[in-house]
Amino acid sequence: MSSSVLITRRLPGAVVRRLEEKCDTDMHRGETPLTPEDLRARAADKDALIVLLPDRIDRAVLDAAPRLKIIANVAVGYDNLDVRHAAQKGVICTNTPDILTDATADLTWALILDVTRRVSEGDRLARAGNWKGWTFEFMLGSGLQGKQLGIVGAGRIGRAVAERARGFGMKVAVTSRRDPGWPDAEFMPLDRLLATSDVVSLHVPLSPETRGLIDQPALARMKRTAFLINTTRGAVVDESALAWALKEHMIAGAGLDVFENEPQINAALPNLENVVLSPHLGSATRETRTAMADLAVSNVLAVLSGQPPLTPIAVRI
Repeated sequence: MSSSVLITRRLPGAVVRRLEEKCDTDMHRGETPLTPEDLRARAADKDALIVLLPDRIDRAVLDAAPRLKIIANVAVGYDNLDVRHAAQKGVICTNTPDILTDATADLTWALILDVTRRVSEGDRLARAGNWKGWTFEFMLGSGLQGKQLGIVGAGRIGRAVAERARGFGMKVAVTSRRDPGWPDAEFMPLDRLLATSDVVSLHVPLSPETRGLIDQPALARMKRTAFLINTTRGAVVDESALAWALKEHMIAGAGLDVFENEPQINAALPNLENVVLSPHLGSATRETRTAMADLAVSNVLAVLSGQPPLTPIAVRI
């Protein structure tokens, strides 16, 4: 009997065909995620799951799928997976590291440039027919040369964002659990980084320690001329506190690609001109998303053929 695989969202056809050549494949083609009940039902007889960030693979799903051997997450972060319970049941979990580093770093810089130079704000004004012509002080933004970029989290994406800062003449500061030893960046504690940086960019995984890391006290430490950028996980930022800080001009602006309760966004944020909102586009290039899906399929095929996974998630039981 061939192995059976559930794919919880549509993936590129060429990638899916690789899987179909080896396995019985059940791919959810709907626009909305599977409900928890449907997910459990369709996972019940599967040997492998290929899942995306909106899919919560919790204890209930794992317990409902006794044949399961691997969960391949088409993402770098894996806070949607109960990796500990999976490991206890002997289920391998994998992710897609490295592939989306450049795409997400580029999107981070798109948000930095957009919010500091007020591009989206100007676009809205122009489309509404409210531009009355060029004047010397019209819609002045903030330059980046000589300013400090503060990187919170010293992983691959944080490093890639820092490397791009050189092209804009920015100094780089970094904070993480340990000094990464970046030769072109100053390591400092979070409080000092928040207080001294002109742009703060978040690149930490979501965990109990980082949930709500940027709360009202953290925002109050930042410069009133500073900008906050979040392309990691929405729940790292307290959105209500951020809306307060933006409305009261405690900080100059923010660029957000992720949100606390996606796809819902805090109702106050869309009404503010000093925030740029993008709908989780960090890895959203055709090349990157295809490569992520291809790696997930490669992980599944490797494990189902008795080989070790290419990119396993390390778990301590």
